[in-house]
Amino acid sequence: MTPHWQDRAIRAITRGERLDRMIPGFLLDSPISWLGYAYGTVVGFVWGGLLSRGRVQRRGRLWVFTGMPSWAFGRGGVCVGACFLTGDHVISDRVIAHESVHERQWRRYGILMPFLYAFAGRNPLTNRFEIAAGLEDGNYVPRGRETPRLPKP
Repeated sequence: MTPHWQDRAIRAITRGERLDRMIPGFLLDSPISWLGYAYGTVVGFVWGGLLSRGRVQRRGRLWVFTGMPSWAFGRGGVCVGACFLTGDHVISDRVIAHESVHERQWRRYGILMPFLYAFAGRNPLTNRFEIAAGLEDGNYVPRGRETPRLPKP
């Protein structure tokens, strides 16, 4: 585990909050962001529908596509709009809670989400979206560590 990851996580959250203040308000949690969220969900359904070889189920607001080939998603899975695309492993309620936060992020940011996520970087310990979703629930840090979280939008 990287030393001082919690300090780096707090800096990432602060940096993300500054960036959010620069995004025009009409793009966040708006009909415009909803269109981006809907587009992402359609992409997720097509992607999952073509590649999923497992069960498709509804868990809360998420459509969970299992049995995806490992090259079709990063880490343990990917949330695209309201779709969680993942492999064959058992999906815990904690992972669903983590991915549900990503679904909410998609609703907030719409089509900006993939760009903002990429800008936040691949390291989950410094990616504000992973931090906000809960590093423990996402299995990035051992349970019991104190994890900084973004305030609810």
